[in-house]
Amino acid sequence: MILGFDIGGTKCAVILGEEVKGSKLEIRDKVVIPTDKPVYEIIELLYEHAATLLLNNNVDLAAVTGIGISCGGPLSSKAGIILSPPNLPGWDNIPIVEMTRKRFNKPVLLQNDANACAMAEWMYGAGKGYNNLIFLTFGTGMGAGLILDGKLYSGTTDLAGEVGHLRLSDMGPVGFGKAGSFEGWCSGGGIAQLAQIRVRQKLQMNEPVSFCRGFDELPDITAKIVAEAAYQGDLTAIEIYKDCGSYLGKALSLLIDILNPELIILGSIYGRANSLLENSMREVLEKETIRTSYEACKIVPASLAENIGDIAALSLAVQAVAGNH
Repeated sequence: MILGFDIGGTKCAVILGEEVKGSKLEIRDKVVIPTDKPVYEIIELLYEHAATLLLNNNVDLAAVTGIGISCGGPLSSKAGIILSPPNLPGWDNIPIVEMTRKRFNKPVLLQNDANACAMAEWMYGAGKGYNNLIFLTFGTGMGAGLILDGKLYSGTTDLAGEVGHLRLSDMGPVGFGKAGSFEGWCSGGGIAQLAQIRVRQKLQMNEPVSFCRGFDELPDITAKIVAEAAYQGDLTAIEIYKDCGSYLGKALSLLIDILNPELIILGSIYGRANSLLENSMREVLEKETIRTSYEACKIVPASLAENIGDIAALSLAVQAVAGNH
């Protein structure tokens, strides 16, 4: 048995699972809690829920072989410390590996969520059998996990793949502390910001918008609300996703030209809204990339879909047991 902790900007999960025949991870049980309390309270809650999960499933702690922790970066997997992720205010220099090891006395591995998801898709999902792939989170934030020449590449200071920080335009939605960044244009928070700007313009000109009736509703707009409106034919919503797709294409062009991958796997939002993003994304890719690199690269949604965060945390536990850290 293995335990996984998936720490996110809006919610955290504790997952109990096991590896089946070395080629599949099965989720036995899980608990989800909102990330709405001070950092050490959340960590204590995660530990308590882990103990309850074991109890409810009649699993003795002795049967747990390892623990994986997936969290938004930046962090140091080598030191086992979470270092001020933009989507986790207050989580500054948290020695999460040491704390977890002390609490459970098991091997523990920490990785940023993008690297963890890249490992999960590579070991158990769409990336099986590939040597060079990029996984992009495309959820609350935007980060990349890089598998290069059959190994996770994390860089000199564990910050490889922080593609959300790349500036794609001089102005634009803010992500990772930078206006016009990849995370600003292509993330849940970024799409919401872009929508709020566009809708405000419409409302000021007395133009109706189906998914927002007045200025007081602006703060409630989410990427999901915009996607639903786009699927129902709202032109403003369609335009927002079109623009997001163009910037996605711009960033992917840079990654394809620099890293020449066989496969790019796109998480969360792409899986749910790829038909809204695809045409404008491909249009830019056609124009911007080196043709042979583009033709050699497949772009697919994450095959682990909505379970990817859970499988990612558990795949780190498998790596912790194997001593790959």
